[in-house]
Amino acid sequence: MPDTTPLCLMAVHAHPDDECFAGGIFGRYADAGVRTVLVTCTLGEEGEIVDPTMDADAVRPKLAEVRTEELRCSVAALGIAQLHLLGYRDSGMVGTPANAHPLAFTNVDFATASARLVALVRAERPQVIVTYDPQGGYGHPDHIMAHRIAVAAYEGAGDVERFPVAPGEPGPWSPSKLYYVAWPRERLMALRQEVLDRGLPDPFARWASAQAESEQQEQSGEAQPERGFIQPEHKVTTMVAVDPYYERKLASMRCHKTQFTETSNFALSLPPDLSRKAFSQESFVLAQSRVATEPLEDDLFAGVR
Repeated sequence: MPDTTPLCLMAVHAHPDDECFAGGIFGRYADAGVRTVLVTCTLGEEGEIVDPTMDADAVRPKLAEVRTEELRCSVAALGIAQLHLLGYRDSGMVGTPANAHPLAFTNVDFATASARLVALVRAERPQVIVTYDPQGGYGHPDHIMAHRIAVAAYEGAGDVERFPVAPGEPGPWSPSKLYYVAWPRERLMALRQEVLDRGLPDPFARWASAQAESEQQEQSGEAQPERGFIQPEHKVTTMVAVDPYYERKLASMRCHKTQFTETSNFALSLPPDLSRKAFSQESFVLAQSRVATEPLEDDLFAGVR
């Protein structure tokens, strides 16, 4: 018999605000009748407080609560059907004292965290899971842990020996496709050149420096680390058009007042035409698939429906 399970998209992100940057897929697929699910692993306690109207000293002790409310605002803006909060503690950036906190996401028991996500995958039954590459996009410990449990859940939710099904719990489920969020390097650098040609401040200077170093290593034949979010375009497998949802993405970013200002976030600070060009298409690398796929896709559910 054909599979009649309703279509579902699940994104696994590390912190409140991570859902924004590839947020257009939520609107696109929700409008197509797909159930959209966001799993946020931590509460963001170690995040910045950049809003100049906030009393940072007063907000800091309750930042997890504030950022959770910001996340709920973003979820509403993006039209996400279901939010699941794993509730782990933010581990902070690499090398910070927060990395050593025993409750930090990076330090929790991997098997337990994976099993919690497996339970959500079995309950929601997504055909598509979206998360980060092994470097976590840019090396943040929480992003790396989110990647690890997402891969474990993709590979193991259908395996009752690895993850037994308790009485009364949903049965095994094997998602069809696993994607990593990516930015095509060549397109990003072309956008940067447009910004520079207009005499505007360079929002990509740090990324450009890192890419130049990576390209030098590549040309010299040195071993390459995982590239993270910025990938050579030939590595990108899937480009999804989300222009009708551009305004929703900006609205979701504006929900995260502790994290973004109109000048600190390049989606908000760029001229509207360049911002729209940057955020009207979302790119991914297909990491694993249980269905036949084409070399270049324009739909995360290609091969599924």
